[in-house]
Amino acid sequence: MERPAHATREFTPAELGALAHLYRGEVYRSTIWRTRLDNTTNWSVVTLGVALSITFSSATASPLPLVLVGFLILFFLMLEARRYRYFNVWRARCRWMERHLYAPMLDDGDLHLGQDWPHTLARDYRAPRYHISYWRAVGRRLRQNYIWILLIQTIAYFGKIIIHPTPVTSLAEIWTRAAVGPIPGELIVAGGLLYNGACIALALTTVHLDRQKHRSDQSATSMG
Repeated sequence: MERPAHATREFTPAELGALAHLYRGEVYRSTIWRTRLDNTTNWSVVTLGVALSITFSSATASPLPLVLVGFLILFFLMLEARRYRYFNVWRARCRWMERHLYAPMLDDGDLHLGQDWPHTLARDYRAPRYHISYWRAVGRRLRQNYIWILLIQTIAYFGKIIIHPTPVTSLAEIWTRAAVGPIPGELIVAGGLLYNGACIALALTTVHLDRQKHRSDQSATSMG
């Protein structure tokens, strides 16, 4: 006889032990991927630090390294977002078990846990999938880490062209210092503003997408 989808589920001691080991394994995997996320963030910080050292090494040094490091930071952000999608798989499973198994157990000691959460977790093991889109992952990493790295890069760049080799006295002088070879300074600055504006827009847009996803998950029918 088939059991109803929301029938009460009573776990045996052996099954609870297996779930405990499963939870420990998922925590371990999420920790490993968390470390990999920290690595790419560290690479971004280190490359920005190198660019700052070169640019501010002398009053006549070019601000170009601060422009070029933006491409490296973008590359690390894309790489980190991909890693975050993997990390989020293990994190989502851990949170699912914490929310639906361990929290009720600690709250009232009720091991007769109902609802459909075991079936949702089982489906995720049978057919693993990402729980977050790539662009939402990019937005999260931007909001949590990279927006501050980009802010420091932007402030350092404009600080460099404003104070070195001498404090600027006119807007025309800013355009002259910002120029890179045949590329006029106005175009370089406009590109930088567009670059940072796109990052801010993506971060804000994904905040809205995350909130929509979290509201839809209040029914506890999906992971992520």
